[in-house]
Amino acid sequence: MSQLRNWFSTLRGSRVGFLGWGKSNAGLVELAAECGALTQLRDRKDESRFSPELINKLKDLGVELILGENYLEGLEALDLVFRTPGIDWNKPEIQKAVNAGVEFTSEIEKFFDLCPCRTIGVTGSDGKTTTTTLISKMVAESGKKVHLGGNIGDTLLQRLDQIGPNDIVVVELSSFQLISMRRSPNVAVVTNLTPNHLDHHKDLAEYYGAKKNILRFQGPDDVAVLFDNDTVREEMLPCVRGKLRYFGDSELEDGSFFDDECIYKVIHGKKTEVIPQNDLVLLGRHNRFNACAAVAASMDDCSEKDQRAVLSTFGGVEHRIEFTRELDGVRYYNDSIATSPTRTIAGLKAFPKKIILIAGGYDKNLSYDGLAPVIREKVKKLVLTGPTAKKIRDAVLACTEFETPEIESVPDLKAAVEWAKNNSESGDVVMLSPASASFDAFVNFEERGKYFKELVRNL
Repeated sequence: MSQLRNWFSTLRGSRVGFLGWGKSNAGLVELAAECGALTQLRDRKDESRFSPELINKLKDLGVELILGENYLEGLEALDLVFRTPGIDWNKPEIQKAVNAGVEFTSEIEKFFDLCPCRTIGVTGSDGKTTTTTLISKMVAESGKKVHLGGNIGDTLLQRLDQIGPNDIVVVELSSFQLISMRRSPNVAVVTNLTPNHLDHHKDLAEYYGAKKNILRFQGPDDVAVLFDNDTVREEMLPCVRGKLRYFGDSELEDGSFFDDECIYKVIHGKKTEVIPQNDLVLLGRHNRFNACAAVAASMDDCSEKDQRAVLSTFGGVEHRIEFTRELDGVRYYNDSIATSPTRTIAGLKAFPKKIILIAGGYDKNLSYDGLAPVIREKVKKLVLTGPTAKKIRDAVLACTEFETPEIESVPDLKAAVEWAKNNSESGDVVMLSPASASFDAFVNFEERGKYFKELVRNL
């Protein structure tokens, strides 16, 4: 950790605050204090929510603890603040400190500042994790050393000494991370743009604006990879600073596209076959787009042979239309990542026949009007739970397209799984794809997905 320690040593005597004891700040707080910074840990949780061992360790290092409801007070007295992505950038106290000249950064932004090698970043409303994972596997297949991080994988800043100049870093970047970022990756991928996280962002313009930061700080030699889609082009094209590639489902000049036969790579109009459609393992049209995004992003760092080797074997990331079990002829799938209607639409379209859908959860203030006709077309039985159950039900019943599915509301996910088992028959597919966040009952979508899989395996 010598490079990072050397940088923190430049902060000796500076007033450095860490907002949030999350994965991204853990370890950095101690290092800052050890290197002589006047260090504060600020977190909304009070002291009783932390282990006594951690509290004593931080106090022994001289870390000032500002915990509880007033944890944001007095930020303007600091020189530098590390913010975890979960803390709202628009908090009045944070903006007051910004206006007072306090410098804000984060684990991932500081990593970009110090990173010695080429970086590939992925953002978008849907498909980020699958696309990021595909890119990392394709580049690794070529023999290069790859480091995966950002919104998935490990924190990268504390692994700085393990990263060489010839390595490749691949990161997934959320809007929460990007909203305050002033650095962009060498290759920036935008998978798509749809309304999301409107419980966190003040409006759609701010959400899209945060996504644009993945492009805003690129240079002329950097690469932007954009979905060949009207919304993405309209929002993102003005921010492109370097080379431009697209991915989509129609022929293009540079990038990657698919048709009924194959996925192709295209360089200056010259088309090369990467893999026949029949050889792909990933389910769903949305995953064809993810595959093309990965091909376009990785083409400078690996060959189509490397890309084909990954696409012919990679079956998906956990919680993304993940096959869980077959019981009595019924196949169960975990799509807990579907925290928005568009993700659930993609999951439903991955199956050729009508399925039994388990949906509902925490309300992110999203509309379900676009999901309703797809549910009526692709779902024969709908099991709803959580705060959004009524919104989803009302949207489905208000829709006049296709046939109305059988709809059942239940108190929780356990009851939903049991209802689905008791009301399915051999040949059916049951999928958890909530179209909602998980925070009504779970820490995150991963915890929800693991619980669903446990319930299914115990049937």
